[in-house]
Amino acid sequence: MSLYAISDLHLSFDEDKPMDIFGDNWQKHQEKIKQNWLEAVEENDLVLLPGDFCWAMYLEDAYKAFEYLEKLPGKKLLLKGNHDYWWTTIKKMRNYLQENNFNSIDFIYNNSYEFGNYIICGTRGWTISDTDSENKKILNREVQRLKLSLEYSKSNFNLDEKNIIVCMHYPPIKEDHISEFVDLMKQYNVKLCIYGHLHGNAQKEVKEGLIEQINFKMVSCDYTDFKLIEIN
Repeated sequence: MSLYAISDLHLSFDEDKPMDIFGDNWQKHQEKIKQNWLEAVEENDLVLLPGDFCWAMYLEDAYKAFEYLEKLPGKKLLLKGNHDYWWTTIKKMRNYLQENNFNSIDFIYNNSYEFGNYIICGTRGWTISDTDSENKKILNREVQRLKLSLEYSKSNFNLDEKNIIVCMHYPPIKEDHISEFVDLMKQYNVKLCIYGHLHGNAQKEVKEGLIEQINFKMVSCDYTDFKLIEIN
């Protein structure tokens, strides 16, 4: 059983949302992802997808994107991104998957997930350097969502000899700013945080490696050349 991660697939089957505005490397990116996925992932593996899965506005409009994902090998675990407008309650989303026989897909949303020696937690996150009152309100809510996810893991799993991974969509670090998300991760002894969201010129803001005793990894698909990153 192997663990992989890739984010920001931005799948678009019925929506006119070309991603090549961020560079020519985005041309036919859905085919690139599929080919790389088939070469790497086996049925008993898990793939983490932290946000911006597809451009559908409503859950029922995301059928082709979920169908695309269902046909790929492995279990898939989705997290909300800022462009996942179709996202709703976890009950409605799981009912939708069940009704359409999308049996290899699940979600991280105020919960956590056990896979081998790993516990997967996470939340969407938010912009961490904006002090606007409304943005601060959203930021605080997202910090609480991450806490709910981490507490869920404590209540539902035996954490002995388990490694906690936090998935976020927004980067929880920017330049030298250490966010409340990072402070919370340290309290729960998180060892790895993966994130996405950044494209094009914004990728100059990527921070990776060991920071505050946590290993950070950026997994936006254009940053990884549309390859899945194996988590060790």
